[in-house]
Amino acid sequence: MSAYKIEAGTAQHIGNRPQQNDRVALYTAAQAPGYVMAVLADGNNSAIAADQVLHTSKHLFDEFRVGDSANLPRLQELLRNIAHEVHQVVTMNPIAAVAEPQSALALLVLTPQAQAVWAHLGDARLYRFSGESCAMRTNDAAYVEHLVKHDRLPLAAAKKHRGSRLLNNALGNSMKAPFVTVGWHEGLQAGDALMLCSDGLWQLFGPEELAAAVARNTPRQAAERLIGKAAERAQGKGDNCSMAIIKLVAPPQEAPGYTVEKMRRAV
Repeated sequence: MSAYKIEAGTAQHIGNRPQQNDRVALYTAAQAPGYVMAVLADGNNSAIAADQVLHTSKHLFDEFRVGDSANLPRLQELLRNIAHEVHQVVTMNPIAAVAEPQSALALLVLTPQAQAVWAHLGDARLYRFSGESCAMRTNDAAYVEHLVKHDRLPLAAAKKHRGSRLLNNALGNSMKAPFVTVGWHEGLQAGDALMLCSDGLWQLFGPEELAAAVARNTPRQAAERLIGKAAERAQGKGDNCSMAIIKLVAPPQEAPGYTVEKMRRAV
């Protein structure tokens, strides 16, 4: 019997924006039984790039085949390939020459071997919770280090990358190829949870607040409460708010199945 079962859900709210440019989805793999993918794309200017994220993620995940055991480097390569293929398709779109649609990205794959592999770029975030504690959250540290080492930028300038069109780390940015940060965790267990979310959510909450909300509620209840609180805190200036929540919960214990034959043997 599995050490845990998965409870998952997605949620979105338009906030105070004129349209919803975020996209979020949960997928199973056509040729990799037991594998689950969560995808979150935070679109900028339009939903064109975010829509492409969902299309490419589903297509490449369905093509993914596994051997007898999970191969973490191959899964990392899969997530990088999704990001780079989306970037290429979006930048080739004729609309990109005028509107330049862009998107931040968070990807997560869970394996049957209790492993999690993730990738992110831009302002989308991924959290791993252990009970009501935040065990890990993604950030821009790796990208800042990349700008300093690879692009030879001063640290102060690298930290201000969000304010520069040239340095903005996003799918669809025609001025710079995306930098994808990957990570993984082995030994998932009941009581753990993972969350992907857009900046319309994470900028309004501390990590421990998110962990507590997820731990104390079902994914649907947690999403509803977080969206409600986000709207309250945004005070009429809320961004698109999207999330995918995956909780690992202990499977229900089987009730004792006593039969007459078993009772005779016991006697």
